[in-house]
Amino acid sequence: MAGSGVAHLRSDENPILSVENLVVEFPSGRNHTVHAVSDISFDLLPGETLGIVGESGCGKSTAGRAVLQLPAPTSGSVAIDGIELTTLSPSALRKTRAKLQMIMQDPISSLNPRRKVKHLVTEGPRMWGQRNREHLESKGRKLLQAVGLDPDMVWDRLPSELSGGQCQRVCIARAMMLEPKVLICDEPVSSLDVSVQAQILNLLEQTKTEFELTMIFIAHNMAVVKNISDRMMVMYLGKVCEIAPSRGMERQARHPYSRLLLTSIPDPDIHCGQAGKTPEIEGDLPSPLNPPSGCRFRTRCPLATERCVAEEPLLRKVGEGHYVACHNV
Repeated sequence: MAGSGVAHLRSDENPILSVENLVVEFPSGRNHTVHAVSDISFDLLPGETLGIVGESGCGKSTAGRAVLQLPAPTSGSVAIDGIELTTLSPSALRKTRAKLQMIMQDPISSLNPRRKVKHLVTEGPRMWGQRNREHLESKGRKLLQAVGLDPDMVWDRLPSELSGGQCQRVCIARAMMLEPKVLICDEPVSSLDVSVQAQILNLLEQTKTEFELTMIFIAHNMAVVKNISDRMMVMYLGKVCEIAPSRGMERQARHPYSRLLLTSIPDPDIHCGQAGKTPEIEGDLPSPLNPPSGCRFRTRCPLATERCVAEEPLLRKVGEGHYVACHNV
């Protein structure tokens, strides 16, 4: 696992978002560096949803924020509609970044507690100079209704007066006010009750269809990602280990780490016929301060060989739209 390479990129199909060789590193103390994201690449076609999955600390949220240049990546390329974001001036970046919107993990803390819903929802267009109050109010109310909220009930309320699910719906409406082309969802249901999670996931699907959105959906729950995405990208310790179509992933996953994540899903249908096929994986996640040489998963992988110590695997094609970074599968 844990490989690099760009064999899976689809430059001939005019992707709306293209990320190549993305690296994000942070200084940590004296002469130490956190290798959060290490040379990953992916792309998105118009109307597609890419699910990014992995355990905590794998770099999936950092990758999503780096697409937005928050923070700017250490190196690599991020282009939307052919516009390279990493080389833009601050003013040009700010204007272009309006095409990208993010829904945060914690909906309550991502909303200003002192501002009412009517201000939160219409804030984006107002910052860009739109001053037609009636138009903004009408558009804001329509979007609140589209996400399942009664505008008359929530318009003058503060975030503290709403439930977590209602706050997340407000966040979705707020993101849609700027009519983005790409919506990045950073674990948008992980902090919500199970009974609300399905509602928000269905809402995101409806919103994607209605507004013709392209989405990146980040989560650690493989079952959630599998059900909402068209393609899945599995990450481990800042690297990509597998990219494959979501449909049939439970049967076609090739990488030991991907199969490990699948075994964590409490769904007997997914495990049907898989007994004995997934080797047991032991050990702790290595530190991003000093990642292993070669394949980063080798310290926990039951298939590791001497080649895995010395040589980093590259993503290679093993099926239609299916790429794996492993020497031994």
